[in-house]
Amino acid sequence: MTVVAAYLYRNGARVREVSIDERIDCAQDKSEFVWVGVADPTPQEMKTLQETYALHPLAVEDAINANQLPKVDIYGDQLFVVARTAHVEDASICYGETAIFVGHSHIISVRHGSARAHVTLRHELEAVPARLAQGVDYVLHAILDFIVDGYLPIIEGIEDEVLTMEQHMIDNFLGRDEITRIFNLRRQLIRFQRILGPMHEVATKFVKLDVPCIDPEARPYFSDVRDHVRRVQTMVDDLREVLNSVFESSNLLEQQRTGVITRQLAAWAAILAVPTAIAGIYGMNFENMPELKTRYGYFIVLGVITLVCAILYARFKKVKWL
Repeated sequence: MTVVAAYLYRNGARVREVSIDERIDCAQDKSEFVWVGVADPTPQEMKTLQETYALHPLAVEDAINANQLPKVDIYGDQLFVVARTAHVEDASICYGETAIFVGHSHIISVRHGSARAHVTLRHELEAVPARLAQGVDYVLHAILDFIVDGYLPIIEGIEDEVLTMEQHMIDNFLGRDEITRIFNLRRQLIRFQRILGPMHEVATKFVKLDVPCIDPEARPYFSDVRDHVRRVQTMVDDLREVLNSVFESSNLLEQQRTGVITRQLAAWAAILAVPTAIAGIYGMNFENMPELKTRYGYFIVLGVITLVCAILYARFKKVKWL
């Protein structure tokens, strides 16, 4: 396990570092609490945290397995919150998990597969002691907000790619690789939507329900997290519609271009059919055929062919087949 940070805070200021097996008897004042951040813990190390902070065994098991959808569980006077992180790796959205144990005088974050550590977040909160002094519920909000804010650059990156693909679709045929990419993005967005729905429910519970460790004064902060999740959900829905539109429009444009080519080929075939038919008739080697002895017959036939072909060309040009 990597213990990223474990500190005792009092009145918004860092007091000292603590170990994971050190039980701190904090005062009743909510401004005094322990914030422990760990990454990829072993079962034995989680057991140490469980014994030190009286964590529920079911919550500890979920935190070790790291295969949960976002949720909020209440165990007595403690909360267990699961959030899913997201990052882009090799042009695909990859997911991690952050489990958060919240008590009146402690908050423990357990990260699995997350590409963004909480070190920067911790420094930002420590820079504003008045905010940190408000207690563990505000730290919980900050962690959830930090996770949700990480969604936006991912969706914006996909949005830029989709808009570029849309412009390319207008100018050229979509290739096999681009069509494959469209279907891959659709699958990724569908999976992302399965994460966003539970995340929205998590934020909603903190806004509407009375839960331990969360003061009513903190609810507007969680409402802000919910709004951020809803914004990302809207963007994902819009992107899925745009991807469908790009694919369908590409098919329509391809059918239109194929129809234009088909009409052009049909028009030229009709024009070429005239000299072919006339030449075919006079190419037959019969003894008794009219006009074979006509002095100017050759030139007359060429003139007729030219005239008829010119009339057909003008006609097809008028109806925009050529």
